[in-house]
Amino acid sequence: MPKSLVIVESPAKAKTINKFLGKDYKVLACMGHIRDLPKKDLAIDIENDFQPKYQTIQGKGKVITQIRNAAKEAENIFVATDPDREGEAIAWHVAHEVGKGGREVQRVTFNEITRNAVLSGIASPQVIDIQKVNAQQARRVLDRLVGYKVSPLLWKTVHGGLSAGRVQSVALRMICEREEEITRFVQREYWTIDADLATGKGDVFRATAIRKGRQKLEIPNQAEAERIVEELRGPAYGISEITRREQKRNPAPPFITSTLQQEAARKLNFTAKKTMAVAQQLYEGIDLEGETTGLITYMRTDSTRLSPEAVADARDYIATAYGPDYVPEKPNVYKARKGAQDAHEAIRPTAVSRPPKAVRRFLTEEQAALYQLIWDRFIASQMKPALLDVTTVDITAGDYGLRATGSTVKFRGFTVLYTETTDDAVAEENRRIPEGLKVGDVLKLLALHPDQHFTKPPPRYSEASLVKELEAQGIGRPSTYAQIISTLQDRDYVSRERGRFMPTSLGTTVNTLLVRAFPDIFNTQFTASMEEALDKVETGEDDWVAVVRGFYVPFAKDLSQMESQRAELKKSLQEETDEVCEKCGQKFVIKWGRNGRFMACTGFPACKNTRPLNGEEEVELAEGETCEKCGAAMVVRNGSRGRFLACSAYPGCKSTRPLSLGVPCPKEGCGGTILERQSKRGKVFYGCSRYPACDFATWDRPTARPCPDCGAPFLLSRSSQRRGEFLQCPVCKASFPMSDPAGGEPSGESLREEEPIEARA
Repeated sequence: MPKSLVIVESPAKAKTINKFLGKDYKVLACMGHIRDLPKKDLAIDIENDFQPKYQTIQGKGKVITQIRNAAKEAENIFVATDPDREGEAIAWHVAHEVGKGGREVQRVTFNEITRNAVLSGIASPQVIDIQKVNAQQARRVLDRLVGYKVSPLLWKTVHGGLSAGRVQSVALRMICEREEEITRFVQREYWTIDADLATGKGDVFRATAIRKGRQKLEIPNQAEAERIVEELRGPAYGISEITRREQKRNPAPPFITSTLQQEAARKLNFTAKKTMAVAQQLYEGIDLEGETTGLITYMRTDSTRLSPEAVADARDYIATAYGPDYVPEKPNVYKARKGAQDAHEAIRPTAVSRPPKAVRRFLTEEQAALYQLIWDRFIASQMKPALLDVTTVDITAGDYGLRATGSTVKFRGFTVLYTETTDDAVAEENRRIPEGLKVGDVLKLLALHPDQHFTKPPPRYSEASLVKELEAQGIGRPSTYAQIISTLQDRDYVSRERGRFMPTSLGTTVNTLLVRAFPDIFNTQFTASMEEALDKVETGEDDWVAVVRGFYVPFAKDLSQMESQRAELKKSLQEETDEVCEKCGQKFVIKWGRNGRFMACTGFPACKNTRPLNGEEEVELAEGETCEKCGAAMVVRNGSRGRFLACSAYPGCKSTRPLSLGVPCPKEGCGGTILERQSKRGKVFYGCSRYPACDFATWDRPTARPCPDCGAPFLLSRSSQRRGEFLQCPVCKASFPMSDPAGGEPSGESLREEEPIEARA
């Protein structure tokens, strides 16, 4: 009979840990939280120090009973949930259920799921950190107060089914404000002039005109550019100054949660949600020839700290794999950002003895890609800097000054293994400057190149840049970013176009309303200050009840004011039109309803006339599609479940059917066609018309163009930050330009599997 009970969160982790601990231990999974606030009630006693009223989560009764029964037979009870605030709260709830009757429950943590780490953790039990529990409890109470107090007001003011969140609404505000910046942006034209110059030996290089006299050269239009070009044709060109310097590029620190999400988005095109899901798999363990072992340390961390043992192993590996010249004299140490909790190490491989090549055959493609990224970043963080020789040549041509800058790699350092996506040019040579140049050398002008440019508005947020900005502003915690972004998309507050977030009309409306009603709550400064307050609760500097009360007092004031002004706020969301009601002659306004925006007569309630926005619903003719009932043309319409085909004779004929792409299903013998569908979470996917008989589905839109290389019946429309939009064959993986797949050259870039479809339409 097992002498000790160990309670973890996931079954996969339970199985792995049980192998490490042996027959004297029984390891059970609680499957995450077992108690929470009920969904239908506020469940916060505001008058009694905001005490939460927890209840058992539906479906967790059997799990709790199993754990209780096992606890009765065990001499020792250990709770080994994840080593963060959330894990500490789960441990506290588990202890509440199994520790009744005075049973002692001990807390153990594992920063990595390896044999040594597990045995070491079990040998050093601690007590549950109630300060961490209180910090998580304060966050839960704050989020519940916002969600349950603000969301109903959104339902009454805009339409039902909307939600507000303490952090999610601030992220939405950031996206909306960036869109406003883009809308207000005024494009400005400017020109640059480059000169191709030759040395006496015939070496050619390029310089840019940067000044006239002592003034910086600014060229606003073509006429001015042409005038300067004429002035640059006459004078002699000579070198007035040469500056040579060595530039050092230091490696980036090992990953923390936020930087892992950013880099995985840039390099692997992973969403934050997918990054965390795959990282969880690598942390909990992979079966390596019979023994399940965690490949990375805990992936929810904001610390760049590394253990001395891990650093020593990395230095030994670098010396062996790249040579002693790549090992710095002293280990590289990185400072944690301000406000970092520093509770865990950075994200790193659990063992240098398991390089990516050695374990690749045990991993899925996504696991292998993320493990490679984590491995490379960790090893590179302990390598020497890259050294570049940078040469700057200043050239005089009459009153004008030109400059040429070039660089060559002197020592590749860490870039032999890894470069950040934003700094991929480290290992590449810049404009080359000829050897042997001297001050006073006369140069020959070969050509002048005037080029037109336009200033660009600030870019919309990508997933990587949004995560970076949230962290920089101190909003939320890195472990919550994936959920924040998913919620904004699931609620249709933002859409994602070519990898960039744009607010929808609904998102813009909700943001406008929240900012007007709660200017002191839904802003970056206040939200960041709340994160700092929660950190102080964890360290024991602040009382969690005092923190919640400090939030609730101004929040309740704004809430009361919004309720009293709800009719006025709702009216402020209406847009006037020049359309006149054909029934009563009064003007129409644009309002929000359950299914989106529509036009309504201002004579309501006496006149209840309404019509679709802009007089008629915008429809797209479905070419070649006719109604099987009446023979009329079919059109593409939008509904609550996405796009579909509807008869153009509506309301006389109400025939509808799913939207077909005209692409045959690729499964042999199926005979179905590909339809555009929408999951329960609102994500568009493409599946076979013969579902459930055929289960073919893909996130990428099929295009009715055969593959020029292998003859596959269709190509998939894909996009990446690096390449933009392109077409890719699902069979041979060749990729082609969007415009002409037949003329494109195969890229050899493999098609990564997207996250599994969670629910079918």
